[in-house]
Amino acid sequence: MSSIMPVTKHLLVINFLVWLATIVFVQAGIIDLNQWLALHFWQSPDFNLVQLVTYMFLHANFMHIFFNMFSLWMFGSLLERVMGSKRFLTYYLVCGIGAGLIQELTWHLSGLNFYGITLGASGAVFGILLAFGMLFPNMKMFIIPFPFPIKAKWVVLGYGLLELYFGITGEVADVAHYAHLGGMVFGIILILYWKKTGKLPRNGIY
Repeated sequence: MSSIMPVTKHLLVINFLVWLATIVFVQAGIIDLNQWLALHFWQSPDFNLVQLVTYMFLHANFMHIFFNMFSLWMFGSLLERVMGSKRFLTYYLVCGIGAGLIQELTWHLSGLNFYGITLGASGAVFGILLAFGMLFPNMKMFIIPFPFPIKAKWVVLGYGLLELYFGITGEVADVAHYAHLGGMVFGIILILYWKKTGKLPRNGIY
């Protein structure tokens, strides 16, 4: 992992260690980390503010953590080189916390009960995808099942619209689609602010 930037590397390691700890602790009958660290509805007696950070380091199963960490591995180091390590970490956490806040708002507006939880780095990862599309808008990507390259800006727009569609229709249940969109929205705000203040290139890099 020597070619991976430090913050990206540490995020990958921490996420996998927490996932393994969750499995080991549950099997050993020690503690269910999801009960304490996953995000609960704000009116639930199990809620605390720390969960807005800790929930993004928990994952439900191997495929959940694999796809999130694969995306972080793919885009994280490149964005970290452009933003700088401290700004990249700030961006990651802001997108993840923002996604959690949007999930809380979604629960509140939908009137769901207090017993659901949200966990995973997906909100932060969707923020990373958004940043990649804004900073490298014309970089071409191959996305399955399309047999031709697509510019990053259109890939990001497509993912955003797909999440909005699934959120409205409810076709893919048990996925926090609005939290994913929340990560993107907070990412847009932060990227635009940094562009305006000259901390990032105004018109993208590629």
